[in-house]
Amino acid sequence: MIPIEHYIIFSSVLLVIGLMIILIKRNAIMILAGVELILNAANINLVAFSQNDPNLSGQMMTLFVIVVAVAESAVALAIVYQIYRHQGISNIDELNELKG
Repeated sequence: MIPIEHYIIFSSVLLVIGLMIILIKRNAIMILAGVELILNAANINLVAFSQNDPNLSGQMMTLFVIVVAVAESAVALAIVYQIYRHQGISNIDELNELKG
C-alpha cells in the first residue's frame, strides 16, 4: 500500500503546477487547464485521506468535485469560444471589453 505522504506530495506538485500555469500563462484555455489541475489535486487529497473511511465520504466528495469541474469547464469553454468568435482574442490581457 502506498503511504499517504506520497499522495500529499503528488497533489502538492499538481497544485503548484496549476498555480504556476494560472499565474504565468495568459491564454484562456491554459488558465482553464491550470484550474483543472488544482481541482485534481484536491481530488487526490480527498481520496487519499478517506482510505480508511468506511463511509467513503472522500470518494463521494470527489465525485461531486468532478461533476462541478466538468460543468465549470463546459461553461468556461463556451464563454472563451464566444469571445474568440466575436473578437478574435484568446489572450486575457488583450481582452478589454465584453461588448460585441
